[in-house]
Amino acid sequence: MDRVALRGLKARGHHGVFPKEREEGQTFIVDLVLGLDTRPAAADDDLTKTVHYGIVAEEVVAVVEGEPVNLIETLAERIADTCLKHEGVQEVEVCVHKPDAPITVPFDDVTVTITRSRV
Repeated sequence: MDRVALRGLKARGHHGVFPKEREEGQTFIVDLVLGLDTRPAAADDDLTKTVHYGIVAEEVVAVVEGEPVNLIETLAERIADTCLKHEGVQEVEVCVHKPDAPITVPFDDVTVTITRSRV
């Protein structure tokens, strides 16, 4: 299976279990790896035979900016579902970063990574 990756998609969301997170929001960063067969698109040089990663990016940002959830695990699941709606995408790896998570000790990042497929 071939891979198309989008790294560092940034959007502001209001996800989290604490009231401050819901009220103020924060930046979330999403990395995606889409699994699909790119041979038909490459053979015909035809965008309609692959995934339009620009559209996927816009849809993922809309999910992050959309309805708040408590957990980034839930957010990652919603993003995976959105990606798998694209016909050619057979598998997706989603990594959601929450670099401003409300943690009381120094840290660089918090991430949740999931892999989902049509199978």
